[in-house]
Amino acid sequence: MSGTGAVDRAVRTYLDHLVVEKGLAANTLSSYRRDLRRYREHLAAAGIDALDAVTEATVTAFLARLREGDADHPPLSASSAARTVVAVRGFHRFAVADGLAQADPAAGVKPPSPAKRLPKALPLADVEAILEAAGAPGTPLALRDRALLELLYGTGARISEAVGLDVDDVSGLGEDHDDNTVLLRGKGGKERLVPVGSFARAALSAYLVRGRPALVAKPTPALFLNSRGGRLSRQSAWAVLVKAAERAGVTRDVSPHTLRHSFATHLLDGGADVRVVQELLGHASVTTTQVYTLVTVDNLREVFATAHPRARHG
Repeated sequence: MSGTGAVDRAVRTYLDHLVVEKGLAANTLSSYRRDLRRYREHLAAAGIDALDAVTEATVTAFLARLREGDADHPPLSASSAARTVVAVRGFHRFAVADGLAQADPAAGVKPPSPAKRLPKALPLADVEAILEAAGAPGTPLALRDRALLELLYGTGARISEAVGLDVDDVSGLGEDHDDNTVLLRGKGGKERLVPVGSFARAALSAYLVRGRPALVAKPTPALFLNSRGGRLSRQSAWAVLVKAAERAGVTRDVSPHTLRHSFATHLLDGGADVRVVQELLGHASVTTTQVYTLVTVDNLREVFATAHPRARHG
């Protein structure tokens, strides 16, 4: 398709297709219309009035412009720019399929990856309140809950690793043992030994002596048991944490992964080396662990900005 207005006609045809064939919601259609209007302005500014004159470089330049912004538009975040690029890719793919263009210049242009969300660690006071709330009633189930959460926070274990533990896996914990480590079985069957601190050891001991025997219905190797004597499920373990957080008055959304995040961040805040934390978390690559160092840097920046006399604004 060539000639003045050809791009405009193609865009209108595509939007009609989205309404009639795809049945897009009004809000989604409005976003597509806005994104493609900005794309048409980009093509017009480049002197392009025919779809076959668009190259991959044209589309890439549009993406760069989205991220950088211009006199009329502020810079877009990675997620907003990605949404716009998706609209442009869909438009060009449709144009080829409908015979409006010979080639698809946008096929090789990848939307930008959204920034990795930094894990949010709980303040230590919140963690301690949750742990106290979990074990407060002193019943067999409360002893189990305290032991489970102490283990999650004290070792950085994944929830699947914790509920997968057998009694034999923690038989080496106690005052008469030197290593005080627990064997965790992670992703892909990889095993790692993780040290267990005194609080988690005490909570596990209390559970094994006064809690678990009251829950056992029939012989089972499982460490953490439900009220019927079977192995505790991941979903039930999640519910244990959520209920403890509610009782503790912690209003933030929490999950078993929140305790894992907190374990890692608190270690780094305390001066632990990132490669040690990598080993403890069972990450295959230190790159995965380094996201926690960004959290710590943010924390340092915040403390600096509020505490240093030459850092304050105004």
